[in-house]
Amino acid sequence: MAFAFSKVLVANRGEIAVRIIRACREAGLGTVAVYSDADSAAMHVRMADEAYRLGPAPSAESYLSIAKILEVARLSGAEAVHPGYGFLSENAAFAEAVRAAGLAFIGPSPEAIRAMGDKAAARAAMEAAGVPVVPGYHGRPGVEALGGVSRGAPDDAELLAAAAGLGYPLLVKARAGGGGRGMRVVREAGELPAALVAARREALHAFGDGSLLLERYIARAHHVEFQVFGDSAGRVVHLLERECSVQRRHQKIIEESPSPLLDDGLRKRMGDAAVKAAKTAGYSNAGTVEFIVDPETREFYFLEMNTRLQVEHPVTELVTGIDLVRLQIRVASGEALPFAQEDIRGRGHAIECRLYAEDPERGFMPSSGPLLRYVEPAGPGIRVDSGFAEGDAIDLHYDPLVAKISCLAEDRQAALARMRGALSGTAVAGPTTNLEFLLEVLEAPDFAKATMHTTWIEENMGGWKSKSGEPSPELLAAAAIILGMAAESRDPAGPSDPDGKGDQRGLGGPWSADDGFRAGRKR
Repeated sequence: MAFAFSKVLVANRGEIAVRIIRACREAGLGTVAVYSDADSAAMHVRMADEAYRLGPAPSAESYLSIAKILEVARLSGAEAVHPGYGFLSENAAFAEAVRAAGLAFIGPSPEAIRAMGDKAAARAAMEAAGVPVVPGYHGRPGVEALGGVSRGAPDDAELLAAAAGLGYPLLVKARAGGGGRGMRVVREAGELPAALVAARREALHAFGDGSLLLERYIARAHHVEFQVFGDSAGRVVHLLERECSVQRRHQKIIEESPSPLLDDGLRKRMGDAAVKAAKTAGYSNAGTVEFIVDPETREFYFLEMNTRLQVEHPVTELVTGIDLVRLQIRVASGEALPFAQEDIRGRGHAIECRLYAEDPERGFMPSSGPLLRYVEPAGPGIRVDSGFAEGDAIDLHYDPLVAKISCLAEDRQAALARMRGALSGTAVAGPTTNLEFLLEVLEAPDFAKATMHTTWIEENMGGWKSKSGEPSPELLAAAAIILGMAAESRDPAGPSDPDGKGDQRGLGGPWSADDGFRAGRKR
């Protein structure tokens, strides 16, 4: 299959960079990696055809530098850019700059990113389109946007006044960004001033935008999202739903499809609303429309639209059999969607667990350090997406996701049993992880009954303590020996770019075969 480009720059790191590089390799496309100093020997760097240094980490000179990434594209001859998720993936200015440089952006248009990135404007557009939205306050009416009305960012006085009319509990949310940052639940009026200060500070740090909004807080809600896909001809479909209600600190850790909450009727209504939302935004390429569902009334409400590939996309790939990254490349190359809505059928049940280097006993604080021992599960129906191998190090500068462990089985009960087995077959020594915590969640009666909701973890597993204890000194000593042997086999120089032309040499040793999917040696 011929594409409109032959070389792709992956403007990201970790498991998503590895995932994209693998898809490009299978499509016969060349790949260009970028890396910060902290990632100089990272798996995505080892796996790509070329690798270019960006700068120190963390800093605006690395993965957030539009100018440096475009300069790498020029030096390497890359003709397309895939942003992955996080970093610049939902930055409209980045998408515009990529296109202005004559490159293909493997994602939605800058206009769609900008429209859906502002939660207030997105909500206004959804209201105008007839998509149900959560009652709330998003500011004073302002300019027209997407056929709806956008609103100026409200100040604290406005928010305090609006809260009195909305009633409690309320959710304070950052107007920009996502991932649970800049979000606070407020249960009574006296808590609101402090919540506004804390949410604004966090939003400024995470997104450079401290503007906030209010929404009615729906207790024990389910979080259900629909994968959508559009092409340049205006065709839009959804690729079924993902249940994402198991969260800690408003961030997902377990996802599954199909959602055990939805029946065929509710699935149809929500899927239609997701497609309508995407069409309203003039959307192309991959995106996700997120809803919250009241389990008592079975009413659903638009939450936000993520204008990028989601972390949990393997769940959808397993149940639909569609390679979403390959489809992103095809659509960005100008191809039409190869199927219609009626062609999309789910098969079996898929579950994904996110293995994080974090300490559940300490409020899920990130952990770091070398992976002294790292064993991934294997077997029928099991998939592992990872950006690390044994001997690599988890760096506190970046998200502590070690791997996404997914499985597919004929039904939910079988998938749950398979996932428990997969987690039991996973071993990590070095950084503290949430592995044992994930197993306990999966073994909870509420999970088996599918009565989980977005606050279930804080209500039921607060003060969680590990039952396994610390690894033995003997195990740590043996792991240290293994790590030392691995370090000796690694190219000590790491990737380099002394002449500004990129490093295209194989790194040698066992590391040249590590690509997160065990898919073969570096070309």
